[in-house]
Amino acid sequence: MHVDIVPVGELPAAVKREASTGLRSVYDCDVTVHDEQSIPSGAYDSSRDQYRAEEFIELASRIGSGEKNIAVTAKDLFYRRRNYVFGLAYLDGNGSVISTYRLQTSSDGGFSEKSAGEIFGDRVRKEVVHEIGHTLGLEHCDNSRCVMNFSPTVREVDIKEENLCGTCQRSVL
Repeated sequence: MHVDIVPVGELPAAVKREASTGLRSVYDCDVTVHDEQSIPSGAYDSSRDQYRAEEFIELASRIGSGEKNIAVTAKDLFYRRRNYVFGLAYLDGNGSVISTYRLQTSSDGGFSEKSAGEIFGDRVRKEVVHEIGHTLGLEHCDNSRCVMNFSPTVREVDIKEENLCGTCQRSVL
């Protein structure tokens, strides 16, 4: 499998590196990181002061040429009536997106021995692996340690591991 990472807006090199590392380690795939793209016109919703996640998915699908494509942005995303999303993917589709905006918020998470940068890197890796998992047909998993577990808060992102549980792993083989 080949995954294209499409950075949208300014993004630190460390974020691109963490995203690439997470995908390679879990899916053993080839990864290409594209040049940074501009924010899609029409993505910004001034009434919410947020960006429509689906616009970023469409951009990733247009720009990326991989079997799977993921937009990565620092912008705050929402989808439909949800207050915010860390990421979004269409089940069995080829496009997805993650936002680092809310992954930078603090959480006790039980990781006091890790630096803020390490915790943030863990979260980025988990979210890209999670969203690409959806494009591979994986739904949310009931196992709280599985990367495919639904995590509406950073605390829940911190609890789960970066890897697929055995059941999810077998589903993508």
